[in-house]
Amino acid sequence: MSESLDVTGHPEDAKVVEWLLEENQPAVRYRALVDLLGRKESDPEVRTARSKIARVGWAYDQLRRQGPKGFWEVREPRNVKEWIDFLYFPVFGATNWRALVLSDFGLDSTNPQIRKIADLLFEFKLRFSSPFNFFHEEMCISANTARMLTRFGYADDPRVRKLYDWLIEDQRKDGGWNCSQGTPGTLDVWEPLAAFASLPKTKRTPAMEEAISRGAEFYLERKLFEEGRPYAPWLRLHYPNHYYYDILVGLDVLTQLGFSGDRRLRPALKILTDKRQRNGTWLMDRLHPDIGPKTTIHPDAAKIKPLVIEEPGKPSKWITFRALRVLKKVEEAGE
Repeated sequence: MSESLDVTGHPEDAKVVEWLLEENQPAVRYRALVDLLGRKESDPEVRTARSKIARVGWAYDQLRRQGPKGFWEVREPRNVKEWIDFLYFPVFGATNWRALVLSDFGLDSTNPQIRKIADLLFEFKLRFSSPFNFFHEEMCISANTARMLTRFGYADDPRVRKLYDWLIEDQRKDGGWNCSQGTPGTLDVWEPLAAFASLPKTKRTPAMEEAISRGAEFYLERKLFEEGRPYAPWLRLHYPNHYYYDILVGLDVLTQLGFSGDRRLRPALKILTDKRQRNGTWLMDRLHPDIGPKTTIHPDAAKIKPLVIEEPGKPSKWITFRALRVLKKVEEAGE
């Protein structure tokens, strides 16, 4: 495809893409070059942008706080209770949560700091012999770990493949997933589909493809946001996502998995495009989408201090990039 700053046909596309290409956030610049402008990974500008992700901007802000052994926790676990909680608590401040963000930004095991994170996960949470592993944890944790380690470059590791086996095994009859056992699927548990979306198609088994198809149908049947009574937090764009859902999360995952042309995306796409600002950007609506009236799915969200990447209520480079990527894929599917 030829390079063009006209990504979706919006009159402000060119200005917005130029904003995303600014060098102060190389994680966004890298993804915009590849996903919006169609540049190859071998392109010199792409390689330069990717090489700067760990040294400038959001990723650097996280990595500079990392301890010498690879974790953000104050100390290593001293007893069984701390061993269970290690890497996960405090929520959004521990290694697990920061690592998920770093995997979003395009870092992988070629970076020694990322290798330290992966080593900690394999040692403390993914040992086959450990009673505290992620292979039978709640689905949100297991799927996030699969997605993270796949992006870090460990897709072929047998421990990561076992996580994917668990995602398939735990899929509900209705095609969805849930973090609580014995319950039907819910839109709120999007992490398994996101994990499959991170896995290159060449590495997916027939069982994975079947799980993807059933999972996508679960979301499409519900138009990505219709499940019971209207739930306002699902319409609030936010980042980091971690384990909260919104319509952009659903649209981003489904379009990456190849369902961009399905007409049932249109209601969610209408909500997304209506949220676009006159200048062509999208705002970060909230740090926590589940804070506010009628927040019944994550009632304890207000007690947790979020990890801040961008300021709420202002134009978000990361959300704007992801929204443009969705719209570009939808337009290409209709050509």
